[in-house]
Parts: sequence; C-alpha cells; structure tokens
Amino acid sequence: MSTVIRGARLLGEDVVDIAVEDGVITAIGTDLDTAGADDVVDAAGLVALPGLVDLHTHVREPGREDAETVLTGSQAAARGGFTCVHAMANTEPVADTAGVVEQVWRLGREGGYCDVQPVGAVTVGLQGTQLAELGAMADSAAGVTVFSDDGKCVSDAVLMRRALEYVKAFDGVVAQHAQEPRLTEGAQMNEGPLSGELGLVGWPAVAEEAIIARDVLLAEHVGSRLHVCHLSTRGSVEIVRWAKSRGIDVTAEVTPHHLLLSDDLVRSYDPIYKVNPPLRSNDDVEAVREGLADGTIDIVATDHAPHPMEDKECEWSAAAFGMLGLETALSVVQQTMVDTGRLTWAQVAQKMSAVPAAIGRVGDQGRPLAVGEPANIVLVDPAATRTIDPRDTASLSRNTPYAGLTLPGEVVATFLRGRPTVRDRALVTPLPKEVRTA
Repeated sequence: MSTVIRGARLLGEDVVDIAVEDGVITAIGTDLDTAGADDVVDAAGLVALPGLVDLHTHVREPGREDAETVLTGSQAAARGGFTCVHAMANTEPVADTAGVVEQVWRLGREGGYCDVQPVGAVTVGLQGTQLAELGAMADSAAGVTVFSDDGKCVSDAVLMRRALEYVKAFDGVVAQHAQEPRLTEGAQMNEGPLSGELGLVGWPAVAEEAIIARDVLLAEHVGSRLHVCHLSTRGSVEIVRWAKSRGIDVTAEVTPHHLLLSDDLVRSYDPIYKVNPPLRSNDDVEAVREGLADGTIDIVATDHAPHPMEDKECEWSAAAFGMLGLETALSVVQQTMVDTGRLTWAQVAQKMSAVPAAIGRVGDQGRPLAVGEPANIVLVDPAATRTIDPRDTASLSRNTPYAGLTLPGEVVATFLRGRPTVRDRALVTPLPKEVRTA
C-alpha cells in the first residue's frame, strides 16, 4: 500500500509531503507525485510527529477484561497517536512468567492497532519477596526489557539491588514505583494543609523521594539502569537532577495528570481525582513542568489506568486509584508545555516517542520521520479544541479526570507501519486481516 501525506508541518516546522510505501517512508519533499498512490491524505495545517510510545500503560488483560482489554487499550492508544505501548505487569495473573508476557504480546499483534510490549514483574506475584523469571521473560518471544512491580514498590533494598544486577545481563531496566509502604499506610491524598482540612490520610512527598534517593544510589553502586515511574514532587525532580549530575544511569517519567492537575481538585471528594501517586501541590506541578522542560525528566508516560464504573462511583476511601490517559495525553502536553513555550513539537517528539522507545529498547519505534524509516506517523491538528466527553473513548472505562474540560489539539490520523489505524479522527475498523495477523 502506498500513501502520500500532503502539506504536513514536519515536527511543527517545514511544510512537506511524506510518501509511504510498504510501511516505509520513501520520500519527503514538496509537490511529490501522487499519481500512483493508493491513498492521498490532506494534512494542511497538521503537525506530523513520529508515532508516540508510552512506557507506562495498564491494559488489564488478562484478568480484568471488565476494565480494559489489550484490544480496547490498543484502540485508545491509536486514537491518542500512539503506535507502541508498554503494558504493565499488574494483571491477574501477574505478568511474571514467559507465558503471560507472550500472551499479552500476541494479543497486541492480533489486534493490530499498536505494538504492545509487555513489562515483566520484578517479583513473583508483585509480592516483593522473590525475583520473578526475569531472564526467561527477556528470552521469550515478547523480548521483555522493562521490569516493574508498578502499583507496588520494590521496597526491599536487597531485592532491588539484585534486580538491578540481574537485568544488566540483557540490557534491561527496572522501572520503580517509588512509594515507601510504611510511610503511606492508608494514605489517600497528598499530605499537606488540605489533607488535614479534608480529613484524609496524607501521602507525604518524602515517601516517594526516599525510594528514589535509595535507588539512584543502588543503580550507581551496581552500574545498572533505573527508571523512575510517575515522578510527582519537587524533591523528586531535584534528586533525579542530582543523580544525573553524578552520571548515574537514571531516567524518569511524568504523567499528563501531574503536569496539569493539582490536589485542589480533591476538595470535591470526587474519586475521579484519586490516583497513585496522588495529585500534588501547585508548586509540585510547576516543578515537574520545569523538570520536563530542562531534561531532568526524560519522558511523558500516561499511566493509563482504566477502572470499571463501580470502582470509581463510590466513597473516596473505597475507590480505586487511577485515571485514563492515552487519548488525552498529547492534548495535555500541548496545553501545559507547547502552548506555554516550554517545549517545541520537535522536543515533544523526543519526550513522547524517541526517548521512551530508547529506554524500552524498542528498535523500530521512536524512529525519526526520515526516508528509509518505519512509517509510524501521527498527524495532529494543533488548532483544534475539544471538550472531553467520557463516553467518547475507545476504552472500556470512563474514569477520565478531564471530563468537561476543553483541551487543545486533536489526533487526526495515526499510521502504524504505513497502515492507518486512525483516519479523519476516527478508528479504522475493522483493520484488514493481514494487518491484524502480521
């Protein structure tokens, strides 16, 4: 199949045509010949970015298909401009064996909407007592390189050290959910004056910062790679900045919701705003924006966490932690970072495509938009605005914290290796059989 994308702004700059054939970019220029093309896409006014890569997605399958499946999560990802997502291990059963990670990987390939790269658990059953089959998962068909007990912290320092040592054998990375468990027992929201006012158990910043400080020192000691999940406090930014100044091999992510939302929203007692780590203070929001802009924070990752209605429409203390994020991530980044002048579109491509792909060692994703590269492309209308409707989602769940908000930008088209998965702002369904089984 051949496609010519006409008049796109490449990384938000030069207006070019992009020719694609058999899944590869074959030409970039002006006034390209469209006579033999199977499809011509009018991209006037649209920004062309490489397909986005999410290092932190929960697809819930196997075990919680009432909240999300690999297919519906992939469709939500495509609508958000993603061509690759990393599926976290806290499924039922836990993705702690080669068999489970291969199941998730194959479901992603069968769906065909984006590449689904499983994340393996660090410990058996996420219980934090025994290392999982890291080597077997790395050697499996899924080729796992990222390991995380996300949702739980690897709080045992000896076990964390062993995991960091082990993954060096296959250039893996441990992605840590930084939450000291004893400091967060019963915690419900960010610790501060507001938690006292609302009568909710506080979640102190130091519970995150203490684990990050410990782990960067462990990573330095053993010479391994460490990735910090969903960093959320000013102190965490400062610790990562210090670690990088020492040459420690640490990377960090921030979520869209921590870039935009603050703990003031918890005044409503609406569990839609309950998330782990919690929404933080306005000062923390400013700090993570600064950290993303100056490179201390390497990437944006969604922490897309779907939940069925009954897990959110209840009293705050009983509600599940987590928010949807795949379909709104790029809009939030545009509002907080691009429209404010903190990042260019080229820098967004780095932080939401190239760098997460590099951290996850996904060789054919996060590639530049250049001749000879895989045609993983997203076309974004930066001038569009949309009011977020929880019912307008590919996800099985509706727990978006942005309901009713008007956000800038909209994904118009997504191409996975040259095949459209989203076209004219809508999913391409059904995908051709040869795409689903490729």
